[in-house]
This record gives sequence, structure tokens and C-alpha cells, in this order.
Amino acid sequence: MSSFIGEYKGKVDAKGRVVFPSAFKKQMPANSQARFVLKPDINEKSLLIYTIEEWERQAELIRSKLNSFKKSHAKFLRGFYRSAVEVSLDSNSRMLIPARLLKYAEIDKELYLCGLDKKIEIVSKENYEISQDEEFDFAELAEEVMGGDFAGL
Repeated sequence: MSSFIGEYKGKVDAKGRVVFPSAFKKQMPANSQARFVLKPDINEKSLLIYTIEEWERQAELIRSKLNSFKKSHAKFLRGFYRSAVEVSLDSNSRMLIPARLLKYAEIDKELYLCGLDKKIEIVSKENYEISQDEEFDFAELAEEVMGGDFAGL
């Protein structure tokens, strides 16, 4: 299972391709396939990349918790899967991002690829800079999220 760390600048070419950072490739298990699932982030105007192995793990977790015959569960499943697309790297380590996903994430040209543990976030340069400018107290946030269990972070 991969765990991604690091932030890398990138650019989208005229065809919607982005070079996948070699540092992220090195963080993947040797037997990992160069296949990914790309989908909109439901919390931010960004995109998320999952390795195919992590996507399948997430899908199994969701399947185990949901009943597709319940209306709210079926709606959730549609939202989770509908905009997802499988992508792979070409011989130049580029990933083709569909235009509709670039539009969703407000990506014109420059972007950042940011490791977020088991996934990678793709965010426009503008939205990345806005999020970097937001001031917040990490210790306070850690206390809220982790309770007293955040020692050592």
C-alpha cells in the first residue's frame, strides 16, 4: 500500500496531460500497477488520485457499509463513482486529465500535486496559494481532530 508525501509543481499541457512526479512513482510498491483512479474531491475544488489498489480497497470498504437499495446510500454511490475515471501513465509518465475534471478543479495551466497519505491531491496554483495563505493553528486543529492523542505530531 502506498503512502504519498511531498508537494510538486506541475503544468497541464494543451492536451490535458500532467507529468506524474518521479518521487511519487518511487513511493509506490514495486509490484504496483501504473493505473489510477482520478475523481473530484468532495471537500475542495481539487482532484484526487488513488492508486488502483487503494481505489479497490476504498470501494470494498464502501460496499461493506452501504445498501444500494436505500435511497440515500444509492445517491451516495452515484456521487462517489459518477465522476471517477481510470487513468494510466503513458511512456513519458504523463497522466491525461479529462477537461471536465480540469474545469471542476479550476486548473488552467499551473498546478500542485500534493501527497495526502494514501492519495494525491491535484490543486490549481491559485487555489493552492489561497490555502497556503489561510492562517490556522495546527495544534488547536490537532486537538479538535485527534483529542489528546496527538502527541508527537
